[in-house]
Amino acid sequence: MRIAVVGAGAVGGYFGARLAQGGAELVVIARGAHLEAIRHEGLRLTSVAGDAVVHPAECAEDPAAVAPADVVLLGVKAWQVADAAGTLRPLLARDGCVLPLQNGVEAPGHIDRALGPGRALGGLCRILSEVVAPGAIKHSGVEPYVAFGELTGGPSARTRHLLAAFEAAPGLRAELVPDIRLAMWRKFLLITAWGAVGASTGATVGEILADPGLRRHLLEAMAEIRALGGAQGVALTEDDIRDAVQVLEGAPAQGTTSMQRDLAAGRPSELDAQIGAVVRVGQDLGVPVPYHAGVLRSLLAGAGSPGRLAG
Repeated sequence: MRIAVVGAGAVGGYFGARLAQGGAELVVIARGAHLEAIRHEGLRLTSVAGDAVVHPAECAEDPAAVAPADVVLLGVKAWQVADAAGTLRPLLARDGCVLPLQNGVEAPGHIDRALGPGRALGGLCRILSEVVAPGAIKHSGVEPYVAFGELTGGPSARTRHLLAAFEAAPGLRAELVPDIRLAMWRKFLLITAWGAVGASTGATVGEILADPGLRRHLLEAMAEIRALGGAQGVALTEDDIRDAVQVLEGAPAQGTTSMQRDLAAGRPSELDAQIGAVVRVGQDLGVPVPYHAGVLRSLLAGAGSPGRLAG
């Protein structure tokens, strides 16, 4: 299977390199020093699951400069998906598909609007990794995991072939799930509600859970996302909320979300792809999301410098 990675950073680069180790023909689309390092030295992984150096079959900055691929792993940041999707057409084989790995629930829609219906799979991942130098990725913890599937549900020839490629790859776990939309919304419920409370208050997960007012806001945020999912035909339940809270209770007490850390540092963040998406979709569907709307106003007014809200 020929697999192209667009956005071969901490996430896409890791999974792409592991797929190449498993026998996939890897194509890397990258830019600048990162691209040059991969061309000359390979894609280098340092990982608790085993170190590796992988030399892609092709590397380029322009997706039109390489032969088409069966699957594109889209590893760009969430706010870059819409623009990146418009560049992918020459990179896709006639029956090729795109697997987005971003947080949030909007990436498949961006892809299908750019490329036509049926091109996008649904997907999500878990990994703790970072680019530590051009061409070099360090995986420091959390079992690398990918879940994906057809947005219409059920398996297909292309998802079964992709699963086989992932299963041949070392250093990761992959799952073909029957309802990927539900899986994506469950992750969205967890990270977005946690991020909304954490980013707007500066609180760690331990502080959120220990403070009755902040814990109430967390549950309020989760309830809004559950209602929003229901309006889109995604049947989130009270069990999903309880499971999400249990995940947070098992997290390190000092934990924060990447969105919270990026906002606090003044870096580009997934604010629009997470909290902004809740507000945007709520407005489109007529579903009230007052907590998220208030948090979004507060964060935008503070230009990413969170101040504690009343509990």
